[in-house]
Amino acid sequence: MIKAWEGCRLKAYRCPAGVWTIGYGHTVGVYQGMTITQRQADDLFQKDIDAFARQVTSVLTSNQVTLRQCQFDAVTSFAYNVGMGNLKRSTLFKKLKANRDDLSIASEFAKWNKGGGKVLPGLTRRRAAEAKLYFSWKKSG
Repeated sequence: MIKAWEGCRLKAYRCPAGVWTIGYGHTVGVYQGMTITQRQADDLFQKDIDAFARQVTSVLTSNQVTLRQCQFDAVTSFAYNVGMGNLKRSTLFKKLKANRDDLSIASEFAKWNKGGGKVLPGLTRRRAAEAKLYFSWKKSG
């Protein structure tokens, strides 16, 4: 899901927030004019997503929060896009710590649809997909 939302670019570009980015949303050590291969993009993504999953797990564990797999996946996608610091400071995180099944969490995802101060339709769709994934357990009972 994250790969689909991020898309892949093999040449460095500035994202709407002005950050140099390459591959599937990779930002560390990226500079203007940088290029990579598809294999490098896939490798960077795997390392990045593994790191984010570990960080999300650590934050949840330290706050004594247990999420269903679909909830964890949605939160990890969110964190991958907005960063761990923003996740930890977000009302979304405060609400999931208090009650992981609070339905108002869906509207918290929706608030994070801006890049560079502008509402981005792609982020609006991504947040809706993350909220849908977060609550997908309700469909199965």
